[in-house]
Amino acid sequence: MLPGCVTRSTYREAVRERDRLAAESAQLAKRTRMLEDSNTSLSRERVELIDQVESLRQTRAELSDHVAALEAERDTLVHDLDARRSEVQTTRAEIRSLRGTYDDLVSDLQTEVSQGRIEIEQLREGLRMNLSQEILFPLGSARLDQQGRNLLRKVAARLTNGAHTVEVQGHTDDLPIHGTLARRFPSNWDLAGARAAEVVRLFEHEGVDPSRLRAVSYGPTRPAASNETAEGRAANRRIEIRLAPVGGPVESDAGAAYELATPPGGGSPGSAPPASLP
Repeated sequence: MLPGCVTRSTYREAVRERDRLAAESAQLAKRTRMLEDSNTSLSRERVELIDQVESLRQTRAELSDHVAALEAERDTLVHDLDARRSEVQTTRAEIRSLRGTYDDLVSDLQTEVSQGRIEIEQLREGLRMNLSQEILFPLGSARLDQQGRNLLRKVAARLTNGAHTVEVQGHTDDLPIHGTLARRFPSNWDLAGARAAEVVRLFEHEGVDPSRLRAVSYGPTRPAASNETAEGRAANRRIEIRLAPVGGPVESDAGAAYELATPPGGGSPGSAPPASLP
């Protein structure tokens, strides 16, 4: 056999080995591509999972903030509810006190009530006293006479220990003020306001807390009867005392809150100011 020559069997063996190695190489290449594709897919999934985790973190933070806001709102509502319950209890206690004051005043002023010179009415959340001018002031005067002082001292004695607001309202008929009296009281507003203030000063002197007192002039704007007759005008010349729980509205005749009176047309020369008096 010549040197360098191989047998046919050896050659065939080499070819088979070459083919086997080529097949294995192709198989490895295929597996490599599959692994690379799998790695690429896993990388995409990893990025998506990271995004989802971050989104969940943000959602959790937002939910935590929302829960904190709801808890704060709940705490505020609970606080407000407790405060409201306390206010309601205080108001109910004041209303019970007003009812007791009503009974005491009716008892103390039984003679005047039976004679029709004083009206005492229990309102939804307060009390109203209607006192004729004739039993308090001389005609055309804003100074209480002795009878009026004695009567109002009885009223003041029932107001000193209360906690309710006391509003004294001055009312007149619609007849203009003339003569020398007009120099002191240019209008019915001035006269009604001065009378209301006089009653407030007496209450303060008798020990009623001045922070609970206010005087208001309505002049002729809220008549209780027609001004066409002498009897009606006499009914309109009056002092009304309204009692209400502190912080609550002083009730009008309709049982609703009202503003302090102002003169028709926003005021006129010589008319009393539309504000509470000292």
